[in-house]
Amino acid sequence: MTTNNLTAGAAGTWQLGDKRINRIGFGAMRLIGNLSTPVAPDRENAITVLRRAVELGVNHIDTAAIYFTPTRSANELIATALQPYADDLVIATKVGPTPRGRDGAWESEPRPERLRDQVEENIRQLGLDHLDVVNLRWGVGLERGTGSIADHFGALLDLREAGLVEHVGLSNIGPEQLTEALAIGPVACVQNQYGLTTRREDDALLRLCGEHGVAFVPFNSIGAAVPGAVPGTSPDETGRDIVEAIAEAHAATPSQVRLAWTLHQGPHVLTIPGTADPDHLEENIAAGALRLTDEEVARLSLAGDPSHSPAA
Repeated sequence: MTTNNLTAGAAGTWQLGDKRINRIGFGAMRLIGNLSTPVAPDRENAITVLRRAVELGVNHIDTAAIYFTPTRSANELIATALQPYADDLVIATKVGPTPRGRDGAWESEPRPERLRDQVEENIRQLGLDHLDVVNLRWGVGLERGTGSIADHFGALLDLREAGLVEHVGLSNIGPEQLTEALAIGPVACVQNQYGLTTRREDDALLRLCGEHGVAFVPFNSIGAAVPGAVPGTSPDETGRDIVEAIAEAHAATPSQVRLAWTLHQGPHVLTIPGTADPDHLEENIAAGALRLTDEEVARLSLAGDPSHSPAA
């Protein structure tokens, strides 16, 4: 499909607090490369990609202070590229376990009182006076966390009352954590690893979010969930034939079909595909205009994970 004149608004919008955001956003993690990449992406190119994303209607950017390498910081790139920030721009970040050193190992779960330090660090790096959205990242790395989040979630709600945070979300959780949090206070969004062939056990969590008016924000919707791999960089062969056939029928790419399938899971589903390539950026945003038939969505759902029925 053509990418000409297509903007993030083609995917529709979602009301997040007092701001209406386009359902296709941008994830900043891939702008910095990773610890196993010998050469980090070009800094000026990364700044160009961020500015182009906003030009194309992206008004929801996902980042974190933990997105850094020895030579790159996602928050610094965002602040350099986009200040002064547009009034409608929502920057979402996250707090929780953080990586230690160059080996990529993660520290254990931080105490609730330490979350304020992480919030203030994100505020400083981004050049803001408060954060639009802060997601409490639960668990370590890509492993979904278990157990009670009450103390940590409550600590972020206290920061909301103090004016440092506008909205609080959750990341790397299961239905039990969402249910617990909703009994304590408002949840703006849930950000989990999820896609056509990734974490399909979260089909039920996606539906639960929709029932409560909570945005579901999947990351790694395109790439395979291969243990030890950098999200989005490993080829995904599951359901390949059907994905490619539907892509050909729409003159689209397989990646666009995967993003479109994700968006078709509900009006509350947002996507945050990331890239350091300007052409891929436009391709990702154009996926928001791809309209799949109900039959195509059903075929893709079964091809992606035959053991799970399609999400409502």
